[in-house]
Amino acid sequence: MDYHVRDLSLASQGLLRMEWAEREMPVLRRIRERFSREEPLKGVVVGACLHVTTETANLMVALKEGGAQVSLCASNPLSTQDDVAAALVREYGIPVFAIKGEDKDTYYSHIASVLATRPRVTLDDGADLISTLHFLAQGREGELSTSLKEVFGSWSQRGREALVKEVIGSTEETTTGVIRLKSLAAQGKLLFPVIAVNDADTKHLFDNRYGTGQSTIDGILRATNRLLAGSVFVVCGYGWCGRGVAMRARGMGARVIVTEVDPIRALEAVMDGFMVMPLVEAARLGDFFVTVTGDISVIREEHFAVMKDGAIVANSGHFNVEVDLEALEGMSTSKRRLRPFVDEYVLKDGRRIVVLGEGRLVNLVAAEGHPSAVMDMSFADQALAVEYLVREGGKLKPQVYRLPQELDMEVARIKLKSMGIEIDSLTPEQREYLSSWEMGT
Repeated sequence: MDYHVRDLSLASQGLLRMEWAEREMPVLRRIRERFSREEPLKGVVVGACLHVTTETANLMVALKEGGAQVSLCASNPLSTQDDVAAALVREYGIPVFAIKGEDKDTYYSHIASVLATRPRVTLDDGADLISTLHFLAQGREGELSTSLKEVFGSWSQRGREALVKEVIGSTEETTTGVIRLKSLAAQGKLLFPVIAVNDADTKHLFDNRYGTGQSTIDGILRATNRLLAGSVFVVCGYGWCGRGVAMRARGMGARVIVTEVDPIRALEAVMDGFMVMPLVEAARLGDFFVTVTGDISVIREEHFAVMKDGAIVANSGHFNVEVDLEALEGMSTSKRRLRPFVDEYVLKDGRRIVVLGEGRLVNLVAAEGHPSAVMDMSFADQALAVEYLVREGGKLKPQVYRLPQELDMEVARIKLKSMGIEIDSLTPEQREYLSSWEMGT
């Protein structure tokens, strides 16, 4: 078996952590048990580019028990849990290509290793696997990495096209990836159907809000051990992730400021009780800053120029582009690492700006990512989306689709049942009333 992980001797530790996570993933467990009986994915090659965490590991095991041939690489150079990667390889025979701290060329060589398995279904978190397939189809892989060029440079155009045509569909886990893929589809360039798992209600209403909210605060606290109570905490972006971060920061006693470019979201933040103002004004006030927008250069030179001495800056958006570190380095006279994943930049006037996790996902770099109980629903959505693509992918056009509503509802029902919660059902009379226009009076 081909694989590339840091150290297989870490597998025992990783296995224990996988077991601990699995205890809080009853929905995925139920799907895995059905998959084991029915093997709906038998013989299907599945390639995944996801954060290599305990929760992801349990998803990989579920897909394998469903009959799939699975391989996994990381969707972020700093999000891999090395002991979990080792456990998947040694204990489950799943090829993993992921090492925490890997450089860009290694990152793309790992993507190449997954693509070399010729997957029929891919799973993505940020769309790097899907976009690499599209670059390959256009003969542009060298624009991404020299390692991709080394692997695929000798392939004929027909071979590249065959690799892409074998893909019957993909899933996408996160907001950033969905934005990229919808752009690709709008240009008429998407080559196969994609299920936007992120858009499922059981994903973004819970994972993005409660998962990102808790895990972002967790990452900041683990990295800094600073007190949030009484501080000014600036949240850049008020989508579902921003809502979660703002909610949890307020719960820790911080005074929260929200910055936005969308007037409706800004109005929501005001109605939710948060201060709202332009970032250049918030930059003068904030003790902590977190970006969760999915866009580039959110915190940039004009903001660094007015920040307090000792301001702490972090990102929980998928890519490390939301904080303009190049501008910060240009403004700085020195840089040093104070603690793991805590870098201090000293500006020319002596002020210090502290950046967490090298501007990457602070909840995965400095902590362990989302709690298992919320990832249970997200990865149940992923598992059902893979099964749906295997069954229906050949009938779908190359577009971005939501997870079918009935699957979304199934996940919610199983989650409620696992929590010991029952809900009401509509009576026949109520169903008739809701489906009729004549009964309004």
